[in-house]
Amino acid sequence: MHAETWHSAAHSLPLWQRVVQGAQRHLRSTVAVGVLMLVLLPFLWMLQMAFRPAGDALSLDLIFSPTLEAFAGLWQDNFARSFGNSLLVSVLSTGLSLLLGVPAAYALSRWRFKQRRQVALWVLCTRMAPPIAFTIPFFLAFRWLGLLDTVWALVLVYLTFNLAIVIWMMQGFFDAIPTALEEAAWMDGCGIWSAFWHVTLPLTRPGLVATAVLCFIFSWSDFFFALILTRTQAVTAPVAIVNFLQYDGWEWTKIAAAGTMVMLPVLLFTVLVRKYLVHGLTAGGVKD
Repeated sequence: MHAETWHSAAHSLPLWQRVVQGAQRHLRSTVAVGVLMLVLLPFLWMLQMAFRPAGDALSLDLIFSPTLEAFAGLWQDNFARSFGNSLLVSVLSTGLSLLLGVPAAYALSRWRFKQRRQVALWVLCTRMAPPIAFTIPFFLAFRWLGLLDTVWALVLVYLTFNLAIVIWMMQGFFDAIPTALEEAAWMDGCGIWSAFWHVTLPLTRPGLVATAVLCFIFSWSDFFFALILTRTQAVTAPVAIVNFLQYDGWEWTKIAAAGTMVMLPVLLFTVLVRKYLVHGLTAGGVKD
């Protein structure tokens, strides 16, 4: 009924107003497409460079014969190992961050104690500190522990930063869930953690997915700590790209191919969980 009323009102407008409204809609669509192309332009340019022959990398000609020699050359070097290191570090750090951060966020949400707000603020402030401030302490500590140039060194570093993100985001989701649901589960015989596992946690699935995606992206794309704390054995993919910047020339097609491979897992992961990601990023701050 409302749609019919709106359409009848739209048709009752003068011709010039309908023309203006149509032009405005087309203008918004054109601007949106233009902004999207502007954002995608660097990625599309890198993608086409990855498929170019090595001697034609910087050519402006958009017509060329695609080749996979740059991608094949990546797996003949040490990039395959670096790619595996990045995947392993990102998965482990994300999993551990969720394993430790989700119960902590639940505790801050449900258990009322005097310094609750101060603790939540302190947790968030740990993520705001510049990475350069922790570089030397981390380096000295891992050298003393014998963890330099190991996967576990990077996992621990990323854990310290991702943990704050998990606690901060998941606390908002737990706050949005009524405690009456847990109280009903307690009346049915569930304990605190049983109600948390079977009732509360499933309701925060969009928040878990959104938080996991952010933690994975932060771990996967890190360059600074991976450059400082690794040498040869635990080098990650972003750092490995620097190896293609050599004194006798830059291997542009391999750089573009490696950049494409680095972006691909994050892109696929985000596309697969996009439904939960959009809902999770928009619902966490809403409280009833």
